[in-house]
Amino acid sequence: MNSKTYSFNPGDIVVGTVFRLEPTGALIDIGVETAAYIPLREMSIAEIDSPEDVLQLNETREFLIVVEYDREGNPILCLSIRRLEQKLAWERVRQLQAEDITLYAKVWRIERGGLIVRVEGLSGFVPYYRISISEAKEELLGVELPLKFVMVYEDRNRLVLSHSQALGDRDPLYQLKVGQVVCGTVAGIKPYGAFIDIGGILALLQVDQISHAHFDTPHSIFKVNDEVKAAIVWIDVERRRIFLSTKALEPEPGDMLRNPQIVYQKAEEMAAKYLEQLNNHQNQGTEVVSN
Repeated sequence: MNSKTYSFNPGDIVVGTVFRLEPTGALIDIGVETAAYIPLREMSIAEIDSPEDVLQLNETREFLIVVEYDREGNPILCLSIRRLEQKLAWERVRQLQAEDITLYAKVWRIERGGLIVRVEGLSGFVPYYRISISEAKEELLGVELPLKFVMVYEDRNRLVLSHSQALGDRDPLYQLKVGQVVCGTVAGIKPYGAFIDIGGILALLQVDQISHAHFDTPHSIFKVNDEVKAAIVWIDVERRRIFLSTKALEPEPGDMLRNPQIVYQKAEEMAAKYLEQLNNHQNQGTEVVSN
């Protein structure tokens, strides 16, 4: 088939009938004197082993006109089902994203930064920080997950999806809010703060949010398994990060160092004051000062 002889252009969709299957391709009658050829790699968006996995003799269906090159580097016109399926898949994905649909897809591959799933035949990426599952990532291979689209970039051939976003109101993280007082247990202590387990979710109490008064290290105030009351001061749902403050709950500066029980007893009262201050700053368009 020669593009100068026939008026086909790349991207055109034509109807053809399969009249010969070969090990590495198939010949298609598209109503011109010379048969058109479709190579095996262009037969499906999925991985296939032979033309018979996709085509049957005498089957009539649509094909996409594409440009291939012969051994001398001259452009020739061929057919593709794969690129036609990709075109339709991206249209479908854009529609699903616009409708904010929760879809279900099995984990197809595990990579260093996240999971690979197949959506409408396209590869989608689910970053680990967008997965709300405590199991080891290696155990997720083949598991079907609910997902929502985060980014759809057809020009970059990139789909990014979120598992935690699909869980929506079932995710306990979505039940938390800034200003809320939470109870937890000290799970670990670092020079930059203490990690607090608040019902299976780790939150960070940064060193500058422990007290208004000066102290040497978090180890001088907490030890692992201590019970703590703190106020949530910042939540990043997408990255699954929660930041806490006991400083915001101090009735008097330095109470966390002198008598933490006073701070815990008045936690709800002080949290209400903190939230009121936060709202006032937001209404005035100013930033909350926490120190």
